[in-house]
Amino acid sequence: MIKKNYILPFFVFTLTFILLSFVQIKVARPMILAERFVKGAGWIEIFIVACYGAFVVFKMQDPGNVPKWRKISWTLFSIIFFSQLVIGLAGFDKFLMSGKLHLPIPMMILGGPIYRGQLSVMTILFLSTVVLTGPAWCSQLCYFGAFDNLASGGKTSKEILRYKGAIKTTILALVITMALVLRWFNVPLFTSTLIAAGFGITGISIMIIFSLKKKKMVHCVMYCPIGTIVNVFKNVNPFRMYIDQSCNLCMNCTKFCKYDALNTIDIKNSKPSITCTLCGDCLAGCHHNSIKYKFLKMKPENARKLYLILTISLHAACLAMARI
Repeated sequence: MIKKNYILPFFVFTLTFILLSFVQIKVARPMILAERFVKGAGWIEIFIVACYGAFVVFKMQDPGNVPKWRKISWTLFSIIFFSQLVIGLAGFDKFLMSGKLHLPIPMMILGGPIYRGQLSVMTILFLSTVVLTGPAWCSQLCYFGAFDNLASGGKTSKEILRYKGAIKTTILALVITMALVLRWFNVPLFTSTLIAAGFGITGISIMIIFSLKKKKMVHCVMYCPIGTIVNVFKNVNPFRMYIDQSCNLCMNCTKFCKYDALNTIDIKNSKPSITCTLCGDCLAGCHHNSIKYKFLKMKPENARKLYLILTISLHAACLAMARI
């Protein structure tokens, strides 16, 4: 248990408020949901969301609380996202940023732009989060991953997800190839959407069958091509995690890692594997405080605080921008 203070909540509140204020002032089409209904109401929503971000980071200051509050906040994020989608499809177009349907599966962040031949706002947002917080997309910001996190609830097993590297790479290559083929042969949008929907339904099936059984996020770790892209490009960001010499190989941390990043060989190598998302759940299981955050030459505790500030602020800001 660590002593909580209000410094982190202050920074998260301020950063969230600034980010959303920029969006409120500079973007012509209202991205803040409340602003779409009542002019000026966006500022009220911005204040409420900034308070929410401050509350979440206050709770997550203690590493022991991270697994619980990351699950709560991430689940809330996805519930709001999909609720707005359903309401929008029911005829209330203001709940959809563009007023049009965008298939809400992560694969479309990659496959959509390849098929259309142009970047989307979602792709730009995704790449921006990788630059700012590395792999936080896969632990706080992905509207689909929260359900894989729920499916893998409970203490994980020490069983290793075998062949994950080969499977991840193959699925990524197949998604890119399929998107290119659909584009080259001018396959109609309706048919392409059905194929993409099939990919999403398969992902949900993987959550229900495999994630639920193995208590690990099999969909996110092995199936999702966006997760694979994050694994490869997350190192453009300087945040890292490492395991210091105080580790006695008790392996208790493996019970908390749903991303299969803390197997025996990883711990002996003093760092999580490539599938680590820096979520911080493992800190709750490390009784020797051996797992630490790293950011350039910062002290580990300050590196963790900075990571929480950036990640929770982005989480809150994306929550407020509804479906973009």
